Amino acid sequence: MPADYQTRLFQLSGLRCASCVQMITNRLRQLPRTQEISINFANQHLSISSALSSEEIIQAVQSVGYQAALIREEGDLEKMAKQERRDFFELLLKSVIAACLGAVLMVIEWFHFLPLSTHWASQMSWMGIGFLTLIIMFYAGGHIYQAFLKQLRYFKTTMDSLIAIGTLTAWFYSMVVIAIPMMIPTLARHMYLETALFILAFINFGAALEMRAKGKSNESIRRLIGLQSKTARVIRDQQEQFIAIESVVLGDVVRVKPGEKIPVDGMMIEGHSTVDESMISGESMPVKKQVGDAVIGTTINKTGSFLYRVTKIGKDSVLGQIIAYVERAQATKPAIGRLADRIAAIFVPVIILLAITTAFIWYFVGPEPKVAYMLVTSLSILLIACPCAVGLATPISLIIGIGKAAERGILIRHGEALQQSAKLTILVFDKTGTLTKGQPEVQTVLTANHFSVQQILQYAASIETLSEHPLALAVVQSARDRKLSILPVDQFDALPGLGVEGIVDNHSVKIGNLKWMQSLQLDLGELSHRIDTYTKLAHTLIFVVIDQVVAGFMTIADAVQEEALLTIQKLRANGLRVLMLTGDQEATAKAIAFQVGIDEVMANVLPQHKADRIKQLQQQGEVVGMVGDGINDAPALTQADIGFAIGAGTDIAIESADVTLLGRSLYGITQLMTISKATMKNIKQNLWGAFVYNIICIPIAAGILFPWLGVLLNPIMASAAMALSSITVVVNASRLLTSRIEMKG
Repeated sequence: MPADYQTRLFQLSGLRCASCVQMITNRLRQLPRTQEISINFANQHLSISSALSSEEIIQAVQSVGYQAALIREEGDLEKMAKQERRDFFELLLKSVIAACLGAVLMVIEWFHFLPLSTHWASQMSWMGIGFLTLIIMFYAGGHIYQAFLKQLRYFKTTMDSLIAIGTLTAWFYSMVVIAIPMMIPTLARHMYLETALFILAFINFGAALEMRAKGKSNESIRRLIGLQSKTARVIRDQQEQFIAIESVVLGDVVRVKPGEKIPVDGMMIEGHSTVDESMISGESMPVKKQVGDAVIGTTINKTGSFLYRVTKIGKDSVLGQIIAYVERAQATKPAIGRLADRIAAIFVPVIILLAITTAFIWYFVGPEPKVAYMLVTSLSILLIACPCAVGLATPISLIIGIGKAAERGILIRHGEALQQSAKLTILVFDKTGTLTKGQPEVQTVLTANHFSVQQILQYAASIETLSEHPLALAVVQSARDRKLSILPVDQFDALPGLGVEGIVDNHSVKIGNLKWMQSLQLDLGELSHRIDTYTKLAHTLIFVVIDQVVAGFMTIADAVQEEALLTIQKLRANGLRVLMLTGDQEATAKAIAFQVGIDEVMANVLPQHKADRIKQLQQQGEVVGMVGDGINDAPALTQADIGFAIGAGTDIAIESADVTLLGRSLYGITQLMTISKATMKNIKQNLWGAFVYNIICIPIAAGILFPWLGVLLNPIMASAAMALSSITVVVNASRLLTSRIEMKG
């Protein structure tokens, strides 16, 4: 993407069906220097990459009869939620007013309180009622008629076209019956004023219920926004004071006490603590923090009190970026959604043509009164057809699925990734930093000659604190984890390629490799029988000698992720083939693979060749997922059908991936598989229901049952059925909100 292009998110309003989405998309495609246009019909969000200004984009949307507003901050979403609530009650009010007048007209007609006749007084009374009906129609359906007129300028049709044509035809026919009844056959002189009003009442009521139900689909985003603190305790002018979170600026120093929520992102400058980051990363274990470590807003301080300096606020914070990431993903469409949109785009013109054809058929072969049958059947077809249900089927489920993933620390870049995750046949794992923790740890301490584990570790750690060897830190950390004190060291010396030595607590201590032990001709005793066991596991062995006696040895290795074995087992149980792809030596790779339950290993693969190996698998017909965290994984992540980046990894890997796991836990992979399959199943249910509804209901509206049962569908019932179909799709999608996803895959 060119440097001057920006990806922005807009809140749209006025969209009624997938045809509306198509109109806006087509208009935006006409703009210069614009690409990657994606609209989610369910939450009416537009994601667009363009070099044009936001005002130019908004004007383009307005030119086809819709409104757009740039989403700048999380607070904008809250304002829009309030506007949605106002719109909900406005739709309900319009529905009630239209229904009340419709009910009055129905009572007047049914009980003949004002019989229609050719007498001028009767005609004038009904003409007045007709124009009052028109006023209420424009109040209750003004937004529909306004959109319809703007769409006519572009020779486009949407669901608004069906409703506008249907209700205005009903009103116009009724006015002809009132004003010049002699033009209408006697048996066909029926008024449909109440029909037009009831149609608008049902449409508005259905839209209100749909709006309320769709609002639930954004609960994940609202919960993320709700994590934000309202205040922060900052230190200004040497005094602590509470200020609103909006008043916090970069560089502020903030104090956080045990049990408090960290208000904004920053870097610790004093103190230490453990922090619960589960609400961001999904990690269940608290994370240790000390001076120089980054802390994330919305996470919970568990133990110590500390000071930190604010480094990121607002949309630049971790939470702000997560919200923006999720919003952009929800605005995208998977392939199944694009297919539904293409069908919905031609849906309305086909329905209008079908209504006209049906009217002609009734005129030529129908019984008397032909005009009445023509009107009833064509109106019913226009009103029962529901492109809205088809347009909603995919995006509403997509919003919920992506939101549920985000709640578990799984960020999905685009809707296609959610669809593809359900199709994966093979998952390829990098080793270092993915299946392993990426840092060496002491795995085992074996003792000999009556020495204890504590003594070996304490003496070894005391000397290793002075060493610069990469494995020294692992020994020191192991001693600290066991709360062993570090003792003073005298006469420290390092022997390159062999080890280190010194005097600890008046004891001569040597720490080194097997080669050094053999050169010193020390008796390893029973330890010699255990060496091969750990060497085959690719562990590094460090021997400890105290006063010329072998006290034991430590095994050091890159520790395997605790959940790796369970994750691999779960993936294989679900029918996926699992491989390891690494640049490490084959012996080391196979040792790790054995521990995590992977049978297939591709070792000694250079970084530039990893993507080639992924491509070879794809050429064999596999749908490949790649899991990695380093810079050398980026090409492979891009080549894979789905790239999974470990969130604690490098930015370049995360940027190359389709899915980011914010924590280091691999459980997110199996959780995503579950969410993906549930979401795709829900989308297919929605699409199946929407298409079956239209396939069954449209012929009934056309009068296919009339020859056998002698019944026709009332246009009022048709409009009610149409509203109900959309609500049904939304309610079915909302079931995803209550579906349970195992926290451990």
